[in-house]
Amino acid sequence: MLDTLILSRIQFAANISFHILFPTITIALCWILFFFKLRFDLTGNPVWMRAYRFWVKIFALTFALGVVSGLTMSFQFGTNWPGFMEKVGNIAGPLLGYEVLTAFFLEATFLGIMLFGINRVSSRLHTLSALIVAVGTTLSAFWILALNSWMQTPAGYEIRDGVVYASDWLAIIFNPSFPYRFAHMLLASGLTAAFFVAGLSAYRILKGDDKQAPRLALKTGLILAAILAPVQAFVGDLHGLNTFEHQPQKIAAMEGVWDTEAGAPLLLFAIPDEELRTNRFSIGIPNMASLILTHETDGVIRGLNEFEGDHPPVKPMFFGFRIMVGVGLLMLVTAWGAIFLMRRRGELPTWMLRLLVAMTFSGWVATLAGWYVTEVGRQPWLVTGILKTAEAVTPVAPENVGLSLTLYLITYVVLMWAYIHTLRVMALKSVKVEEFETSEPAADGSLTNLPREATSSTPGHSTQGGVQ
Repeated sequence: MLDTLILSRIQFAANISFHILFPTITIALCWILFFFKLRFDLTGNPVWMRAYRFWVKIFALTFALGVVSGLTMSFQFGTNWPGFMEKVGNIAGPLLGYEVLTAFFLEATFLGIMLFGINRVSSRLHTLSALIVAVGTTLSAFWILALNSWMQTPAGYEIRDGVVYASDWLAIIFNPSFPYRFAHMLLASGLTAAFFVAGLSAYRILKGDDKQAPRLALKTGLILAAILAPVQAFVGDLHGLNTFEHQPQKIAAMEGVWDTEAGAPLLLFAIPDEELRTNRFSIGIPNMASLILTHETDGVIRGLNEFEGDHPPVKPMFFGFRIMVGVGLLMLVTAWGAIFLMRRRGELPTWMLRLLVAMTFSGWVATLAGWYVTEVGRQPWLVTGILKTAEAVTPVAPENVGLSLTLYLITYVVLMWAYIHTLRVMALKSVKVEEFETSEPAADGSLTNLPREATSSTPGHSTQGGVQ
């Protein structure tokens, strides 16, 4: 029978895995919405507004699920991990509070204007609300990543009577791994949202939607993905070098290096054997891991045997890292290939549209794999060097944790089915809506000259372009 520690870890992993899917979309999707709205303001082209009207409802749906799952996640600090707040609550509490005060309220308030104020406020104010929501979601990620990074590479603290206190808030927030982790997450969100937009737009086109809005959204998503993918590879390399400096045991697990060695190979495939502390069926490129991590072919990488009893489980790290990189490379090739075909032929062939539909949620796969590498790679520590995971777990009976875990999993399966089903219904409904010509915007920049299908103030209420 699983004990309380394992069940609590599974429960938190399930909760955060479900939760992170939605902010990964919304952090970048709101910037795409701001781009759509700004382009409409600058050009007066109603196609931009129709793209905005469709995707703002997708954003609202995704945002709502992110909020709900985030609230249940925060409850677990008290129910499953009381030792965490007792030990480091003086750091975690304020950072979580800043996230709520400066980001969540900002997002929720101005999201209302984005959804319901489009025909009640000026176009400029409405565009400003879209910008503020985008800034709010980025600030939310800022504070959460500041806390998570501090747990990985703590700084700016002191311990008195066994309790952690802040001694330098700037050092806490801008801890050694924060800049790399924050940039890596924002780029991951950008890629996730880009393929999400491209995939759902490709689905509409395959279902017979011959309007301009889905083609415009498809092109926007592909261009964004093509730009961000190589940037993510560069930032990921910098993040890896930072991890190599501050968490060498994590790198050793990711690369499957058991003994400290110079000129370590880059393993393309292997099956780590933790009992024998070796790799089976290894296929690698000689010296490449050392070259990537030390910029020298004979650079030294510390092996896992130097951290015995103080390193993460190897298999999740080894395979998780390769899944993340593999999906990232697939996203890069797909985005560049699709743009090449689009420029050469003017439109995408059916097989490429189907590939984009299949990759609609590819960003989720890469994000989850990377998140597991980040979080599992910290084990056995909850806060590196300060608090071990086993020291923070609740004394509650495993039966109680098992019951709540079961209920969580059932709820998440239902919500995920409902979310994907709703996306499909919204996409199919938009296919059936006709596209109408519109007049120019009013002289003051408001949207009152546009027909109802472009300006309906109630999401989903319009019988025309409100669902496009």
